[in-house]
Amino acid sequence: MLVGRLPRLLLAVVAILMASIATTQAETQYVTDQLEITMRAGESARYKIIRMLASGTPLEVLDIKPGAEYAKVRAENGVIGYVLASQLQKEPAARTQLAELKSRQTELEQAPTALTARLTALQTEHSTLLDDAHALKQAKQQLEQELATIRHASANVLGITEERDQLRIQFNELRREYEELIQIHNDTQHQIKQHWFMIGASVLIGGILLGLILPHLSFRRRKSRWSSF
Repeated sequence: MLVGRLPRLLLAVVAILMASIATTQAETQYVTDQLEITMRAGESARYKIIRMLASGTPLEVLDIKPGAEYAKVRAENGVIGYVLASQLQKEPAARTQLAELKSRQTELEQAPTALTARLTALQTEHSTLLDDAHALKQAKQQLEQELATIRHASANVLGITEERDQLRIQFNELRREYEELIQIHNDTQHQIKQHWFMIGASVLIGGILLGLILPHLSFRRRKSRWSSF
């Protein structure tokens, strides 16, 4: 009896292992090109329909039992149910692929226009950069000229400053000489005043002496005349 049950036990173990492997290795498959298919709550048509799936809807396959008619799947919104395994395929629906190809074709057709617009923008930007570079070059030349002018003016300022210092020294020397001449003039004027004061005093004293002496001289002359008579 036990020997007869071993193949069945082995088959059950293999089935369990196959189911576990199918569960762990989930893959994404797609609804076929049929218009719509049903997602049911169980693995037969007796179960209620959970939702209708449009062609090209991506589904995550959670479990496909060997020889089973239905596959356990999960939709993008997280809803889990069962669909006919024959209605799944590994590639997206042809209409989806066609739409993607058309979209890609449209992008490729628009690419030259976009590249042309980009090239035009780059050319405009390049022209703008050239204009800016030319303006910067002119500004640089102008700044160099102004710097040369400032340097020349600075050199002139240094020369003017040295000349002003020399003139200031000469002016101070001339003012000192002028002050010395003024002092000499004042001293000379003072000496002249003293000299004239001495002359005036001498004349005054001489006049006084004459005034005192002359009367005596005239008196003696008269007296001598009287004595002669």
